[in-house]
Amino acid sequence: MAKHTPTPEAFEDESEPTAGKGRATPSRAEQEAARRRPLVANTKEAKAAARAELAAKRDRARAGMAAGEEKYLPVRDRGPQKRWVRDYIDSQWHLGEFVIPLMIVVIVIMFINIPMLQLYAMIGLWGFIILVMIDMAFTSWRTKRTAREKFGASRMEKGLGWYAAMRSLQMRVLRMPKPQVRRGQRPE
Repeated sequence: MAKHTPTPEAFEDESEPTAGKGRATPSRAEQEAARRRPLVANTKEAKAAARAELAAKRDRARAGMAAGEEKYLPVRDRGPQKRWVRDYIDSQWHLGEFVIPLMIVVIVIMFINIPMLQLYAMIGLWGFIILVMIDMAFTSWRTKRTAREKFGASRMEKGLGWYAAMRSLQMRVLRMPKPQVRRGQRPE
């Protein structure tokens, strides 16, 4: 079999179409670079939209938690017994609510250069802290006793006394979830 060899005249005739695509074949690296694209849209608008959506979700969760909605509460605050304890504590006055304001007063007194005043302020603060701990223990005991009467000893959750004592230690305006009852208004 004879091999067909093109003659030089065949190359000079421009009326015949030439084989090929009219450009150089791209290298493998060029092909991969052309196919590469980010998995997640990396535009400023997409980032801003995602940030705004996340902020809206956080605001809804924060508002739901402040209102005491069960689905937005952390696990430690969920359930009817914990809700009752929150309402029970929020309906009363407690010494623990005044610890932070008293500490601020003591810090201001420490800037006054009168040693006896500073000494009495520190002694008064430590005495008040002891009274707060006694109030917390009494609050815990009273809450557990009342919860046992209300829910029954077999159905009572563990940790209600500690939960009540820690809530009584916080200032009312800083409590989360926010108080749902006024002072003096007893929960059902």
